Amino acid sequence: MFSVGDKVEVIDELISGVVTKITSKEVCIETSEGISLTFAPSELVKTDLNTSVPYHRAMYVEPKEEKKKKNTAPKGQKSRKKPTYHMEIDLHIEKLVAHTHGMTNFDMLNTQLEEAQRCIEYAIEKGVPSIVFIHGVGEGVLKAELETLFSRYDLSYQDADYMRYGMGATEVFLQNIF
Repeated sequence: MFSVGDKVEVIDELISGVVTKITSKEVCIETSEGISLTFAPSELVKTDLNTSVPYHRAMYVEPKEEKKKKNTAPKGQKSRKKPTYHMEIDLHIEKLVAHTHGMTNFDMLNTQLEEAQRCIEYAIEKGVPSIVFIHGVGEGVLKAELETLFSRYDLSYQDADYMRYGMGATEVFLQNIF
C-alpha cells in the first residue's frame, strides 16, 4: 500500500509528509518541518502532485454515523481514548545538531529545550493529541527541565511505553489544550 518515500496526507488533518518507516501496524512520516509522526495506515492517503485536487474544488463527505459504544469506565471516571497517532521527537543532541564541538553542556541543554518547545507549539497548532519525547536516561537533567516546560503549558505527561522506548522517554498529552 505505502512505500518509503511516498508523499502522503493525513485524512481529516492538515498534515502531510513523506513516508520514512513502515511497520505492520504503523507508518512513520516526516513533515516538511522535519517532525516525525506515526499513524495507522488507514489514517493516511497517498498523494500525487500531478493528480491533486485544488482546495477550493475539494469535496467534504460527511462520515457515516457509527453506533455509540457504551462507556465501560466506572462511574465517576472518564475513559481515556488512546490517541491514534502521536509525534515522536528524539532529543539526543547528536540528532539535533551536526556537531557539538565548541558547545557547552548549557548550550546543548538549551538546544534540546528549544526543540522540545518548538515541537509542542507545532503539535498544538496542528491538533496532535500526544508527543513522545525521547530524552535518554543520563543524569535526569533534561527530563527535569522538560517537566518544567510541560508545567508551563499545563500539560499532563507520563513515562512513555517501557516496551517500546525503555526508561528514557516521556509521553505528553495535549488533549486538554484544545
